[in-house]
Amino acid sequence: MRRSEREIRDEKGIHEILEKGLVCRLGLYDGQYPYVVPMNYGYRDGRLYFHCAREGRKIEILKINDRVCIEVDIDTRITRGDTPCRWATKYRSVIGFGRARIINEENGKKAGLDVILAHYGGSGVGYDETSMQRTAVIEVVLESMTGKQSL
Repeated sequence: MRRSEREIRDEKGIHEILEKGLVCRLGLYDGQYPYVVPMNYGYRDGRLYFHCAREGRKIEILKINDRVCIEVDIDTRITRGDTPCRWATKYRSVIGFGRARIINEENGKKAGLDVILAHYGGSGVGYDETSMQRTAVIEVVLESMTGKQSL
């Protein structure tokens, strides 16, 4: 990290960002182009969970390349300066790298969806069977994370 004074060094601070974030940007690579998509997510025990349709670009990319990058930011705001070069963005963020897998078995999907719902204050009671059949759950096991802030 170029600006080491902005690095979040304590694990608690990094986990707080992941627990408070509302959107996670999931970065994938198909061998030719990067693909980044904002997603709802849940975080627990070093793992992120996402849900999506069982087919589509994300799923096709993950079938050929399970390596991913994630980004979550919170407390983002612009501060105005008296000149253009004095404007700034204030934020706290996490970037992580890991491997993704698509969870196909029903109990695993429900467990992942429970984590996502809990992240937003909900509970996973009464999943609709038709929706479950159309839903894929992606689990990302994070191998490394860094945190950064500009407050």
